[in-house]
Amino acid sequence: MNEVSLLRLYLLRAMYLFIVVGLGNLIWPEVLNRHGAWELNEGVVVCMLAGFSLMALLGLRYPLQMLPVLFWEMTWKLIWLFNGALPRYLNGTMDEHLAHYAFQVAFVVIIPLVIPWGYVFDHYIRKSGDRWGSARVPAKA
Repeated sequence: MNEVSLLRLYLLRAMYLFIVVGLGNLIWPEVLNRHGAWELNEGVVVCMLAGFSLMALLGLRYPLQMLPVLFWEMTWKLIWLFNGALPRYLNGTMDEHLAHYAFQVAFVVIIPLVIPWGYVFDHYIRKSGDRWGSARVPAKA
């Protein structure tokens, strides 16, 4: 199996810390100081990001086990950039607010740089998956 270097583990921890600090400053004040109900979409996004920040906090201790959190972050941002921001940019309808948000989301380019792709290949592609059914019980003689 591909061993992950200490440097790569620190880079992963730095990425998780970046997420925790960033969302800690943006999201948690909204969660902790909220008075009244959220609108549906706003509430879903804020709560989802708050939960995500807690999962990233676990990544500081368990950087390899929490890699799916970074996969999720990378995936939704890339989907949004290609299906949300890019079409608006290409047809000239991107406003300043959307451009600012797209700029923030574009920091997703950092995530693939810190992911230990050899480890990902060994543990998520080459390694056998968990069984789908109950374990076979050997027949009694």
